[in-house]
Amino acid sequence: MHNTIAPLTVYGSNLSYFTGKLEMYLRAKGIAYSFEPMHGRRIMPQVRRATGTSQMPAVKLPDGRWLSDTTPIIAWLEQQQPLPPLIPSDPALRFFCLLLEDYADEWLWRPAMHFRWYDTGSALLQSRHLADELTAGVPVPPALKRWYLRRRQRGTYTLGDGVTESNRRQVENIYLDNLAWLESALQQTAYLLGSSPCLADIAFAGPFFRHFSQDPVPAEIMRQRAPAVFEWVARLWNCSAAGATGDWLPTVPDHWSPWLQDIGTVYLPYLCANAEAVARGESRFSPTVGGVTYPKARSSHYRVWCLEQLRQHFRALPETARAGVQAILEAHGAWEALWRVRGIESGVNRGLTPPFGSSHKMV
Repeated sequence: MHNTIAPLTVYGSNLSYFTGKLEMYLRAKGIAYSFEPMHGRRIMPQVRRATGTSQMPAVKLPDGRWLSDTTPIIAWLEQQQPLPPLIPSDPALRFFCLLLEDYADEWLWRPAMHFRWYDTGSALLQSRHLADELTAGVPVPPALKRWYLRRRQRGTYTLGDGVTESNRRQVENIYLDNLAWLESALQQTAYLLGSSPCLADIAFAGPFFRHFSQDPVPAEIMRQRAPAVFEWVARLWNCSAAGATGDWLPTVPDHWSPWLQDIGTVYLPYLCANAEAVARGESRFSPTVGGVTYPKARSSHYRVWCLEQLRQHFRALPETARAGVQAILEAHGAWEALWRVRGIESGVNRGLTPPFGSSHKMV
C-alpha cells in the first residue's frame, strides 16, 4: 500500500451510480477510504473549485490532490496499487474489459435513471433520501427540497434525455435484457470472468448495486427473475482484496456474447450518432438505434471521449492481439461501428495528468 494514496476521502452519495462503482473497486482492492456525502452547501463548492466540476464521486488524496471521473480514477489507482489486479494483463481480455466498462457506465445510465425517477413511489423514496443526505441544514422546507430533486432529475435525466411514453418499454427492456444476461453468466462463473471480480464486474455494479438492487421496481424484478444477480451484487460488495485473487478465464467467455452484440448493434451506433451531433454543435439530437428513437436527447462531449478512448485502447494493442480482437468485434457487428465516424474531437480530459482530473460526465 502506498501511503500517498490511502486513506482516500470519497465525496458522493450512497445512492449514486458512479460513487457505488468506485466504492466497489476500492473495497475489492483493499484501498482504505472514508465516505462523505457531497453536501450541496458545505462540500460541493469545494469540490468544484478543486476539480472544475461538481460531479460524483470526487476523491481527495491524503496529500491534498484530487481525482474526478471513475474511469481515469480507476486507471490511475491500478498503476499505483497493481495488486490484486482488477484489469487483466492479457491484451485482448483487457480490451474487452474496458469495452464492457464503457458500455455499463454509459448505456445502462438511461434505464437506471428511468426506473428511479419515473415510478412515483421510487421518486418519493429516493428524493427524500437525497434531500436528507445532500441538503441537510439547508433552510428550505423538506417537501420543497424533495419536489425540486424530483423535478430536476426527471427533467434532466429521463424526460430530458429522450425517455418518453413511446419508448419507455424499450428503455426498461435494456435493464431486463442485461438482467437476463447477467443471470445466465452467473450460473456459469461466480464473477463475469471467473472466480474473481474484474473491471467488468465493477462497472456493472454501478447501475446494478446503487440503482437496480435498491430502487423498488427493478429490485423486485431482480429478486423474482434473477436471484443469482441479487447474490452477486452482495458478494461483490463483500469482496475484499483477499477474495479478489481467484482465477480468470484465459479468453473472452461465450457468455459475454450478448453484451458484445448489443455493443455492436446499439451502443456503438449511439456513440457515433452522439459524436456527429456534437460535431454539428447540437446540444440535443434524436438518435434512432436498435429501432428505438430517443427524441431530443442531450448530446455529450464526454461520450465522444468514450469513443476516442475505445479506439485508443484498440490502437494500444500489440500487433499479435489485434487480429483476434478485430475478429471478435466483427463477429458481433462492432468493428465497423467503432470506426464509423471520422475526425472526432471531444475536447474532454485534454492535457490533464492524474491525479487531477475533470470532465463533462453527468453527475
